Order: sequence, then C-alpha cells, then structure tokens
Amino acid sequence: MRRGLDRLYDLAGAIAALAILAICLLVSAQIVLNILARLGGPGLSYTIPSYAQFAGFMLASASFLALAHTLRRGGHIRVGLLTDRLPLTARWVMEMLALALAAAMTAFATWYTGALVLESLHYGDRSTGMVSIPLWTVQVPVAAGLAILTIAFVHTLIESIMARGPVMIDAGGAE
Repeated sequence: MRRGLDRLYDLAGAIAALAILAICLLVSAQIVLNILARLGGPGLSYTIPSYAQFAGFMLASASFLALAHTLRRGGHIRVGLLTDRLPLTARWVMEMLALALAAAMTAFATWYTGALVLESLHYGDRSTGMVSIPLWTVQVPVAAGLAILTIAFVHTLIESIMARGPVMIDAGGAE
C-alpha cells in the first residue's frame, strides 16, 4: 500500500511540476509577444487572452498538488526549537499530535473545498476575463491536492504509530 501511496504523491508532484512549466512557457510566450510588439510596432501587437488569469489558476493547482509530495520528502519548513530538545518519546507524542491535528484540519478544508466545487458546478460559476472557463475545473486540482495531503498526513501518522517513534524527516534526510 505504501508504494501505491508514494506513487500517488509523486504523480501529484509531477503534475504540479508540469503546471509550473506551463506557467513558464505561457509567460515566456507573452514576453516574446511583447518584445515583438516593441520591435515591430502596433501592427505586431498581440496578447495571449487571459494569460495572467491562466497562470494564476495553474499556480493554485501547482501549489496544492505539490503539498503531499513535499510533505513526504521532508520539504516543508519545520521549526524544531522545542521538539529537538525533547526526549525521543515526547518528540514522538508531539509528532503524532501534530500529524493528527494537521490531518483533521486538511480533512476539514478538503470537505469544504469539495463542497465549493459542487456549488460552482451546480450554479455554473465561470471565471471573469476575456476567456471565461467553468470555475469547477480550476477548483478540482485544489480539492484533489488537499485530499491527497490529508491522505499523506494520515499515512504518516500511521507510519509513526507503527514505528513507535518519530518518522518525519527534514529536507536533508535526517530525522
């Protein structure tokens, strides 16, 4: 089961990376069009419709889809000023409390983000701008990212309970 979950986290991280790449390509294309307009005059002035809006949508998708992958790789900033000085058992208890609280909070956020998606779908909410798209298509990756993060918190909590000790690692790979 762990291997399947790790693949899910990696897939979400890969999709987030592709969204960041798409942002770079979109903004770069608009920059090239701006340079073309400066060099060629008003006759060569083109704009990608709603490019800033699409970049923002992709940034939201990337941010939320990358959360679980980052958590499982130890990339989130953790302040260990207190916990690093605690005995191992107390550190484990603090980790389990933090993971349980984080799982509960992300589950709550997932529930209400899912409700927002359904509401946007029900009412046919659309984005503003030159190119109007259904808002639920933008909200689904955010809800999916939160759901995957909730799974990652529960997964990590279960691993901590089974290991009978702290399992969270920092970005350097050390516990």
